[in-house]
Amino acid sequence: MTNQLNIAMAQLNQRVGDLAGNAAAMLEWRVKAGPVDLIVFPEQQLIGYPAEDLVLKPAFAARAAEQLAKLAAATADGGPAMLVGSIFMDDGALYNGIALLDGGRIAAVRYKHELPNYGTFDEKRIFAAGPLPEPVEFRGVRLGVPICEDGWLEPVSLHLKERGAELLISTNGSPYEIDKDDRRLEQVFAARVRETGLPLMFLNRVGGQDELVFDGSSFVLNADGAVAHRLPDWEEHLRMTHWHRSAGGWECADGPKALWEEHPADIYSAMVVGLRDYVDTNRFPGVVLGMSGGIDSALCAAIAADALGPDRVWCVMLPSRYTSQLSLHDAAECAAMIGCKIDTIPISPAVEAFDDMLSGSFADRDVDISEENIQSRIRGVTLMALSNKFGHMLLTTGNKSEMSVGYATIYGDMAGGYNPLKDAYKMTVFAISKWRNGHKPRFALGRDGPVIPDNIITKPPSAELRPDQKDSDSLPDYPILDKMLHALVEEERSVDEVVALGFDRDAVTRIEHLLYLAEYKRRQAPPGVKLGTRNFGRDRRYPITNAFRSGG
Repeated sequence: MTNQLNIAMAQLNQRVGDLAGNAAAMLEWRVKAGPVDLIVFPEQQLIGYPAEDLVLKPAFAARAAEQLAKLAAATADGGPAMLVGSIFMDDGALYNGIALLDGGRIAAVRYKHELPNYGTFDEKRIFAAGPLPEPVEFRGVRLGVPICEDGWLEPVSLHLKERGAELLISTNGSPYEIDKDDRRLEQVFAARVRETGLPLMFLNRVGGQDELVFDGSSFVLNADGAVAHRLPDWEEHLRMTHWHRSAGGWECADGPKALWEEHPADIYSAMVVGLRDYVDTNRFPGVVLGMSGGIDSALCAAIAADALGPDRVWCVMLPSRYTSQLSLHDAAECAAMIGCKIDTIPISPAVEAFDDMLSGSFADRDVDISEENIQSRIRGVTLMALSNKFGHMLLTTGNKSEMSVGYATIYGDMAGGYNPLKDAYKMTVFAISKWRNGHKPRFALGRDGPVIPDNIITKPPSAELRPDQKDSDSLPDYPILDKMLHALVEEERSVDEVVALGFDRDAVTRIEHLLYLAEYKRRQAPPGVKLGTRNFGRDRRYPITNAFRSGG
């Protein structure tokens, strides 16, 4: 029996499906850890998380087992043991689990008991639930290893305590949501410590995976609830923790306590990390986007420059006869402040060609939104042509307020590969644009100082698809619209409940109708960074054909 343990926490990024690459990275970090007893990796670090239906392929599970065996063999060198998350086939059932690798073998395996089946999580459809897990014996110490959701709920930790666990090590794949880092520490895992009287290590991953972003923000709590370690958010990090056994049980020596980002800095960082990893992991040379002179495209360009560097960002201004000189000036000034390339490609020749081509079919019809949408679709075709020719991924720039009510053109400004603003309401766009002009994330690759002209932030939003157009012509002012949408989308309130908050019934009824009507558009929208608890796609899955309206 030992009275000292040195445990390394490896807060890492990953690549879903890159089994050999993930295994090699873990071995590299094991070497970096040096002479510790144990190095711990996040949930499913070997296969990447979430691998979704990839795990259902027999060949995938077989290769994961092969790589795990290689990792186990590597521990025969007498170096650190490893706690590695992966998938496991057992008697025909597939489990999300964790393996203790020590002395050249798989010394123990434990399966996840609590399978989340809400929001972004769909584990009950994929995995079998393991039994309530027993502690793992390691160097004469009984370790409890609750896997992610096992630690978010009471039963597993209490069971481990009853079965003699002496400290808890919780490996996680916990995606970022606004204010979630404090909730993890102060509410969820502090409660596990109070309930069990055991110290606890919470280890999370970092990086982007499609629409999900992982913020890290790992920590260690001692049995009295005191924070012994806080790892940085958003960055890979290796942290050595030193544990000793006293008469009262195991205790972790104090270490550095990183400060986690406050709101709205965390939102901006989530966008940067999500875009960076999506572009780089999918091996795009850079991004291209339409720069309109408005706040959404300006913010997307700033995010892209911070994620990839200004030299990998290509802005294109696509003016029509309705584009103001002010918008042309603002777009050029913004690109100069960001330090990225900007080209101008007027769309008037294509618009005139479409007007002529459709003149016979449209002869007895008044000019309406159809002509507006043609302009947007010409821009989409032009930008996709540049993307195809040069390989840059096309960014879309619509915000959640617009996408909620269908204020976007399918196959037009919705065309593209990724949208950093997909889960950001318009007022959030304003807030983080102002924030970025006074701050820059510590890991950002863009320029210091302001990157968005003040005029872009303060001028009334407009699509500029007809003379003197303003967003407020078609929609309530954004401070009002966003409050309505937050109630309807994030809180799932009915029209009556939203009206009771002080909003006009006719306005709320109309917005709910538009929300449901635009479902078919959102179903065809590109992925984008999840920020809140009810993003479109993973969290909120509504039928396209839907006759229900809560307002009657």
